[in-house]
Amino acid sequence: MKTAIAFWNILMKDMRNYYLKPPNISWGIIFPFAWMLMFFVKSQTPVEVINILPGVVAMSILFGTTSMLSVTITFERRSRSFDRLLLAPIHLIWLMLAKSFGAILFGIINAFIPFIIAFFVTDISNIHWGIVLISVIFIAITSTFLGLFIAVSVSEVFEAQTFSNFFRFPMVFLCGLFIPISQLPIFLRPLSYAMPLTYGADLLKMAIHHSGNFPFVLNFMILLGFSILLFLASKRNIIKKWIY
Repeated sequence: MKTAIAFWNILMKDMRNYYLKPPNISWGIIFPFAWMLMFFVKSQTPVEVINILPGVVAMSILFGTTSMLSVTITFERRSRSFDRLLLAPIHLIWLMLAKSFGAILFGIINAFIPFIIAFFVTDISNIHWGIVLISVIFIAITSTFLGLFIAVSVSEVFEAQTFSNFFRFPMVFLCGLFIPISQLPIFLRPLSYAMPLTYGADLLKMAIHHSGNFPFVLNFMILLGFSILLFLASKRNIIKKWIY
């Protein structure tokens, strides 16, 4: 019972202090809209919204979750407030999950903003919403735990942002969202297969375009594996650098 109360209070504190602030809410709305508008402005040929939807959804989740969590935890670490949380009567795993859950929710909400925009400009009746939900949840989880890993690996906010971009931009361009993996140079393809967003993007394409490069179960299992790996790596860093 104490664990549940502590979990809820940590989550509500983060929601009030970070995620529900007007700038963050407006950023979550403007970011997907700006990406979709960029494709229309820059493209030399007519662009179908349904074709760019998987990419915009994936980027909205990736940038939303990693930006928020990596900065908030690094900031709290600098202000020593995270050190006080480590003294709270809650197991470290539950503390990490409580700090991560707000970013996961933020990413999931961000993901559906492009769908709302698409609803007014194109036909989205053929989308498989069950697969969309699964893909959105797992992209949000893996992206959040990536942000968590970055946050506990650095000591300054600017380092967290720089380190985040080191992972985010290669993933955006190598995960197969905008350039098919089969068209990438051979030496870059192993990097594509080593990125969690590749499998989340494949699930989104499976749900929206009804075509994917990998089986559904394989995508699901790899995303689950990445989530566990990133979470355990983050836990190890906290124990090694912040506790002992």
